[in-house]
Amino acid sequence: MKARTIDDYLVGVPELQRGALERLRAQIRTAAPDAEEGISYGMPAFKLDGRFFVGFGAGKDHLSLYAGKAPLEAFKAELGGYRLWKGTINFKADRPLPADLVTRLVEFRIAEFRERDR
Repeated sequence: MKARTIDDYLVGVPELQRGALERLRAQIRTAAPDAEEGISYGMPAFKLDGRFFVGFGAGKDHLSLYAGKAPLEAFKAELGGYRLWKGTINFKADRPLPADLVTRLVEFRIAEFRERDR
């Protein structure tokens, strides 16, 4: 059965990964309190003004934060220990992204979104 909510999605994730994703979810919520939670392409997503702006998910051997290309370029030096590709950061549950970095990535993405709307 496909997940209809982020909570539904997380139920199907192994415990160690689930804990890391729950922390990531809370960090995103704190950095983007006006964002709406949902599921997009089968993955947890956050939307601003009805449009996807950041998401996350669990793979077989890693977790991912989907933040977009521009934030990855802007914080490339701090992301050196992670696998980066096509706007995605891959990381391990036992080596999560630092909370302050998640906050700055999300804030950068929000600013990028707001700039497009001008």
